[in-house]
Amino acid sequence: MTYIPKAGINHATTYVVSGIPYASSSIVAPTGSNTPLQIDFPSITKFVLVKNTNPTSASLRVGFSSNGVKTGNNYIILAKDESFCGELKLTSLFLLGNTSAVSCSVVAGLTGIEGYDLATAYSGSVGIG
Repeated sequence: MTYIPKAGINHATTYVVSGIPYASSSIVAPTGSNTPLQIDFPSITKFVLVKNTNPTSASLRVGFSSNGVKTGNNYIILAKDESFCGELKLTSLFLLGNTSAVSCSVVAGLTGIEGYDLATAYSGSVGIG
């Protein structure tokens, strides 16, 4: 019997190769009084890029948990035409308009690593959110 190891969350080689492309445009994040929009990736990301494409001056909250974006202070704010790019291991991303609904786009590089629930690890507390 031959044992073939499966790549996991800390398998460095998985992050060295180019990511599998993921792109979604014309996303509309709801306003701050609603539940954040959750973007679920089909596998763990190698990097993620989010851009606020709203034609008005509405700002966008970007975070790593629903709690961090809605009730906490653990999020990034993107003004009109601003973007954020980071090398992050994510399975989900949370988007919320700061004061009104906001259009945005998301691009990510995916790894071949599946089956991890990182969203529960990112609680929206202690700077992670």
